[in-house]
Amino acid sequence: MSFEKSGNTSGMRRKARECAVQMLFSADVLGQREEFSTSDYWHELGDADCDMRSRSFADKLVRGALANIETIDARIRTRAEHWRIERMAIVDRNVLRLSVYEFLFEDTPHTVVINEALEIARRFSTFEATQFINGILDAIKL
Repeated sequence: MSFEKSGNTSGMRRKARECAVQMLFSADVLGQREEFSTSDYWHELGDADCDMRSRSFADKLVRGALANIETIDARIRTRAEHWRIERMAIVDRNVLRLSVYEFLFEDTPHTVVINEALEIARRFSTFEATQFINGILDAIKL
């Protein structure tokens, strides 16, 4: 049974995805794709409102996204017309990376992935970013 269907609240899934985006952001900024440690992130965060199941889900998403980053970035490049990944806002590119990872490697409905991406972008980025992310994800899901 997937995490999406396990009966957990959508708030805990969103929190796990938010943490995953923050970890991807950190790995990106620190240049630590291969050696990034999710346990270091959790240690720094302390007793956050993220239970062990949510942490496990976030860890899985981060490990999967980092392990498949070349494939994910290639897919983003095909749909991000006039945008180089390196020039995107760091938070936006990592919201996209997480979402594309879920599109390609997880059994999460595309509508859920897009909705979660937009909610996370609203929290951590700008209104314009939500439009940008929505456009790219809509193009990728086709």
